[in-house]
Amino acid sequence: MATSDADETRSKMKSKRYEKELRKLQTELCRLQEWVKHKGLRVMVIFEGRDAAGKGGTIKAITERVSPRVFRLVALPAPSDRERTQMYLQRYMQHFPAAGEVVIFDRSWYNRAGVERVMGFCSEEEYQRFLQNCPVVEKYIVDGGIMLIKFWLEVSKKEQQRRFEARIDDPMRQWKLSPMDIESWTRWYDYSRARDAMLEATDTENAPWYIVRSDDKKRARLNCIAHLLSLIPYEEVPREEVRLPKRSSEGKYDDRAAIEGRKFVPEKY
Repeated sequence: MATSDADETRSKMKSKRYEKELRKLQTELCRLQEWVKHKGLRVMVIFEGRDAAGKGGTIKAITERVSPRVFRLVALPAPSDRERTQMYLQRYMQHFPAAGEVVIFDRSWYNRAGVERVMGFCSEEEYQRFLQNCPVVEKYIVDGGIMLIKFWLEVSKKEQQRRFEARIDDPMRQWKLSPMDIESWTRWYDYSRARDAMLEATDTENAPWYIVRSDDKKRARLNCIAHLLSLIPYEEVPREEVRLPKRSSEGKYDDRAAIEGRKFVPEKY
């Protein structure tokens, strides 16, 4: 589970190589997207991991070149008072994919096995019931025709500290550092034990966990996307050649002159 010393000392991937490899993988994601639509597949991808492990950046790398109508992101806030009275999985199930959709969960029902367990937001009985029932529910999901893929992003203590400290000093990243993040820093080993118990109970043949070492964010993103593509058999869908037709003729109508005098954004750059 832990990142090895060799991984920690491995040189970071250069941006030029990263961008080149990312473009290749994003091209394949676009091909996968067409296949998912063509075949009416239902795919669900779960991202979990330690705070500052790079889940958001990995999800962005997956979704930035595909259609949000096909690759749909779900990042639920804390449950409302009404949702707290529902069956635990109920608020997640309404976001499950329909035909031709890939739903990505940025955090999921595994909150119960992680933050809720560590921070005492659920009872011991609720926690044990979750670990017992989760594999059963996930088997039902998979048997129902949904492809369920689960990624856990693992970051080392040293790298997590570096990222937290960077968030403290960077105005564009300060919003990422919440009181809950600070608390998770102090409870590193509590989260480690919760992670291990979660994997022991829910790493099943029907819905296995795939662990991504994420000390190097660029490598982690590429490795994760490449593995995601390998898990979903797909083919390139033939496309008809598209040519732009001629625009309709409107005589001498000057459409540029028609908007002169309107309010334009000042060109400061």
